[in-house]
Amino acid sequence: MIEIKDLHKSYHMGSNSLHVLKGINFNVKEGELVSIMGSSGSGKSTLLNILGMLDEADSGSYTLDGVPIKNLNEKIAANYRNKFLGFIFQSFNLINYKSALDNVAMPLYYQGIKRKERIERAAHYLEKVGLAEWSHHLPNEMSGGQKQRVAIARALASDPKVLLADEPTGALDTKTSYEVMDLIQGINDEGRTILIVTHEPDIAQMTKRIVNLKDGLIINDTKVEQVRALANV
Repeated sequence: MIEIKDLHKSYHMGSNSLHVLKGINFNVKEGELVSIMGSSGSGKSTLLNILGMLDEADSGSYTLDGVPIKNLNEKIAANYRNKFLGFIFQSFNLINYKSALDNVAMPLYYQGIKRKERIERAAHYLEKVGLAEWSHHLPNEMSGGQKQRVAIARALASDPKVLLADEPTGALDTKTSYEVMDLIQGINDEGRTILIVTHEPDIAQMTKRIVNLKDGLIINDTKVEQVRALANV
């Protein structure tokens, strides 16, 4: 599903250059649930941005579902993101003046799907995350956990090949974090490929594989015995 070979990325600031990724080799098979860990500055956010087509590597190759991801203009990158990827963010990134239903339906608008189907599909995914009764509520009427569920429903609505989650539990208390991870585990149980960037070891243990980054290199890549989230609640 994802093939990364010898990926390098540097950022240039005036006469200074910061070599962030120093030759990353990394494959993810369809249906895996992988966490990416590392301290601040390890390169995990840069790697996620490249995987999400929000940034491009200087050298090396990135193949997603058999498609080489390179030399994309913004329009093609946006089309590929819509086609392949769903995003879940720490800060939820919901539109405050739109209902939960409209937030979930938003990516489908950009795919050119007619309004009736957009609303039906959005309602289906809100029900899937346990928020059918909240479909007409605004984000400011919801708890952090509910907002993240809306964000997960939005990520799923376009039926992406891969979900990329950037610290999805970072803004949540422990109990709510585990409830969100239970939902993510359930989505993965259905065969969806999911990558999670996290700095929380207990959250990483709820995935099936932990990749550790340090100073722009993978120093450890281990399959783990998955801890089911609700066993901890």
